[in-house]
Amino acid sequence: MTSYSLTLDRVSYRLADGRPLFSNLSFSFEPVATGLVGANGVGKSVLARLLAGQLSPDEGQVHRSGQVFLLPTPGYPPRGTVGELAGVGAELAALARIEAGSVDAADFTCIGDRWNLRERLQQQWQAMQLPADLDPAQPAARLSGGQAMQVALSGAWASGADWLILDEPSNHLDAHHRRQLYAQLQRWQGGLLAISHDRALLSQMTQIVELDAHGLHRYGGPWQHYADTRAAEREAAAAQLDHVRAQHRQQQRSAREQHERQQQRQARGNREAREANQAPILLGRQKQRAEASHGRAQQIQSDRLQASAAQVRAAAAAVHVAPELALFSGEGERGQARLLQAHDLVLPHGCRAPLQLDVRRGQRIAVVGDNGSGKSTLLRVLAGELPADSGQVHRHAPLALLDQQLLNLRSEESILDAVQAAHPTADPAELRTRLALLGLDAQRIQRPASSLSDGERVKGALASVLYADPAPQLLLLDEPGNALDLAALQALEELLAAWPGALLMVSHDTHLLQALRPTQVLQVGDAGWQWRDAL
Repeated sequence: MTSYSLTLDRVSYRLADGRPLFSNLSFSFEPVATGLVGANGVGKSVLARLLAGQLSPDEGQVHRSGQVFLLPTPGYPPRGTVGELAGVGAELAALARIEAGSVDAADFTCIGDRWNLRERLQQQWQAMQLPADLDPAQPAARLSGGQAMQVALSGAWASGADWLILDEPSNHLDAHHRRQLYAQLQRWQGGLLAISHDRALLSQMTQIVELDAHGLHRYGGPWQHYADTRAAEREAAAAQLDHVRAQHRQQQRSAREQHERQQQRQARGNREAREANQAPILLGRQKQRAEASHGRAQQIQSDRLQASAAQVRAAAAAVHVAPELALFSGEGERGQARLLQAHDLVLPHGCRAPLQLDVRRGQRIAVVGDNGSGKSTLLRVLAGELPADSGQVHRHAPLALLDQQLLNLRSEESILDAVQAAHPTADPAELRTRLALLGLDAQRIQRPASSLSDGERVKGALASVLYADPAPQLLLLDEPGNALDLAALQALEELLAAWPGALLMVSHDTHLLQALRPTQVLQVGDAGWQWRDAL
């Protein structure tokens, strides 16, 4: 076992608007395969950049032993060159300058001992079955989503780093390349921190670490151990909440009963004093003593009630409730029986075999296949966003597409604006309530979408699709689980299971596809389009 470590020593970090993200955060990551999980927006990607030295904390220190390579989640379409996407653009540029005659010490420092970097990249690309003519100087925007992630991963494997920090490394990868990634992770000998919501990937980890508003929490064991432990914690937290609520109700009853007894004693004392015909000055003193005693008793009861209420609030805060995504009452169960037809459809990209498609109410179709085979293109052609090379598409009912690029959520508009535009006659207060149930608070839904996390943008885009007017009867979903946190993924699964309309969904997440409970599977490959009865 190596002695490499990544340590946070009382780290605090504030966002650009001054809001604190981390405060006095201390934690040590050991050089074992570690999965990092947490809700969207909690700061996982920021933490990764702090650990890699790309950001500096406002307070505290980050200690690193060994070289750290950070793989950020590549945007789509990716920017820059293929070499820059691989995370070695600076090194390749320095190598080119040295080969052209540079003697700048900074170039040699940048290269270090990685003189065979180009060769190592080419070996990785060949092993990943990427195009043979792929060149580091090419624009990365030419790559598909899956190819972009493969190129980014190739830079990690070729980096020679002691530590890899990978942010959502399985996003956009098809089933074959996901298995390839899992095998590569198993062979990795250095330190590894994988930020992911991919449960199959998390099952490969030695331990899970969760980031929440209270800090970092270590769970020994892979995904299932974490899931079982968290379920037990939630059950215990719910039981504790029930217990302190019962105690609080008992405290309230006790306070009422004591108040009633005090009122009765005070009334009896006043009556007896009048009947005893005591002097007014004595009556006044007795009244003052009684009131003082009653005041002390009330203060004691008030303190006890406040303490009891604080215990209820603390116990309630420990009970994490998954966001309720299944709250948009579409009309997918009504309307046309036949929703969409395609005759002899040939796509402009990917598989060139003609496709016959007849989608009816209640159908739930999973679309599977390798990266670049045309799955996303198929959905865009069906939605009318791309023209087909040949063939016809007939749309008989309202449909909606949620794609990987979230094209229905522009970067400059807010989530509230997007959802309001999709349903102009809806009550804004109701929209705010529904978005709050998605885990999107009043501040987030009014910010530009570009300032939000990927997961928050996915939730907003999903809301604008599902709450549209007219309500869709057919949903076309392209990797809808990408960038959602685990709680939101589980809620999304519940939503898809309860969705009354028809579905066509492209996904490489087997858990999500199984939750879809597909009535049919449309597989695309070398043999063209083929129908299967099950996954």
